[in-house]
Amino acid sequence: MFGFFAAAGVLAALLGLIAIWAPRRVWIKVTALATTALFLVVGYVSLVDLLSRPKPVDMEWAHANAADAAVLGVHMVEDQAIYLWLGLEGAEEPRAYVLPWDQETAKQLHDAQRAAEAEGTGVRVQLPFETSLDERERRFYAEPQPPQPAKRAPDGGPMIFDQSSASRRPDGA
Repeated sequence: MFGFFAAAGVLAALLGLIAIWAPRRVWIKVTALATTALFLVVGYVSLVDLLSRPKPVDMEWAHANAADAAVLGVHMVEDQAIYLWLGLEGAEEPRAYVLPWDQETAKQLHDAQRAAEAEGTGVRVQLPFETSLDERERRFYAEPQPPQPAKRAPDGGPMIFDQSSASRRPDGA
């Protein structure tokens, strides 16, 4: 956020300098400088406010080509929106997004949550930011169970089966 605000500040300062050096009356120059200062305050407040709001998935450009993402949290408001908290590959921290309400998407997400809870895994979404005109649905699914760790012999070496000891019966016959 700081980088965007710094860029806006530099541009506002350039406009303020142009206003100072322009051959205009003093009250016009003072008004231009006051407007520049007010722009910096409003720009900072609006950027800070945007940090707490989820981004519409249609406006994602940095991770637009993500193949899938982990769904870390969900809040559904019927007939309004589906709010998602996604963990994206390559992003340092999770991000909040909002989907327009769709009954079929909500059902698919709910089913994936149930399946993930039953299996003890998480929920993922395939192609979370696809914006094509194709009518394919977003695909929410439960993560598969992780593979079990490989079994090893107690001493770390291979296990050897001895046929002679296995064929003896405990009763000595």
